[in-house]
Formats: sequence, C-alpha cells, structure tokens
Amino acid sequence: MFGNKPQCSICSKEIKGDDVVYVKMRYPKHKGMTEIKAYLKNEGRFICEECFDKGDD
Repeated sequence: MFGNKPQCSICSKEIKGDDVVYVKMRYPKHKGMTEIKAYLKNEGRFICEECFDKGDD
C-alpha cells in the first residue's frame, strides 16, 4: 500500500507491528476517520518508545 515503512522521526528506526509508538499530530477536524493507518502516516510523526523515554529526563 505504501512505498516506505513508518520510521521513528528521531532515530529513524523502522516501526514494526506491535511496537509501542507515540504519535505527535493535530486532532482531526473531520468525523468518521476510517483509514486510521493512512491518516497517521500522512499527518503524524511517529516516535519510538525508546526515544520517547529518553525525552522524559
């Protein structure tokens, strides 16, 4: 479906199924979002758990 795999926006680690990730994004204006993966890929920045935990210092 997509040409490239999702990656952490900080360390560029590939995001895989069942990984814990954090997504920085704006709350959507529209109702009824059915293609959530596509929306997150287009509108969000993925942050892996390790990078997110490092930022909590």
